[in-house]
Amino acid sequence: MNFFVDKDKIKNDYIYIESSDVNHIKNVLRKNVGDILNVVSENVIYKSEISEITQNQVVCKILDKQEKKKSNVELTIFQGLAKADKIEYIIQKCTELGVSEIVPVEMKRCVVKLDDKDKLKKIDRWRKIAEVAAKQSLRNDILKVEKILSFSLLLEEIKNYDLVILAYEKEKSVTLKSVLKDIDDSISKIAVIIGPEGGIDEEEAEILINNNAKSITLGERILRTETAPVAISAMMMYELEY
Repeated sequence: MNFFVDKDKIKNDYIYIESSDVNHIKNVLRKNVGDILNVVSENVIYKSEISEITQNQVVCKILDKQEKKKSNVELTIFQGLAKADKIEYIIQKCTELGVSEIVPVEMKRCVVKLDDKDKLKKIDRWRKIAEVAAKQSLRNDILKVEKILSFSLLLEEIKNYDLVILAYEKEKSVTLKSVLKDIDDSISKIAVIIGPEGGIDEEEAEILINNNAKSITLGERILRTETAPVAISAMMMYELEY
């Protein structure tokens, strides 16, 4: 398991771990002085030995460090806002598969409606789920979950990507494989748009395609909203080796 700390928690070859991680190290993992921990900060993994455990802090001595090579591809999933258990599943699995960011999007066919207060609570919970999944899957970064977008803001956001892919059930000919085959080294930021439980509205799909999204099919089977991003992420990880 990896633990994440800010750079300012590393001083003179020692790492100072605080917050909820202390309880997890002491009472869940039952680590003691002399045990080894992997600690990550700014894309560097530190192999460290626990030298002191107090009520509010775990102090580790750095034994070795390894800078992790950053992937050439950043994958962001723009996910139609779905029910809580489905979004949480998507965040957990996409973290394991190396996705850089998940951005929930309010679309016409979303069955979930959130007010501003609920959005803040949800984002806080989703961040915690991403952090736990990152620790368990030995990621050297944490998947970002920072905002919920309206459809109009989605159209602005996708302008920042080199390639935008739309998973659309009415697309019959263009496959994900055919799109990925044409990717070259100039493409580093990829966005994938997935509809909510009810799918993407036809008008929304047309607008996205007119805004340079490439519509793709995932085959004859219709995948659930929580299955599609996991399937696409796994395919892209294989094809692009990110």
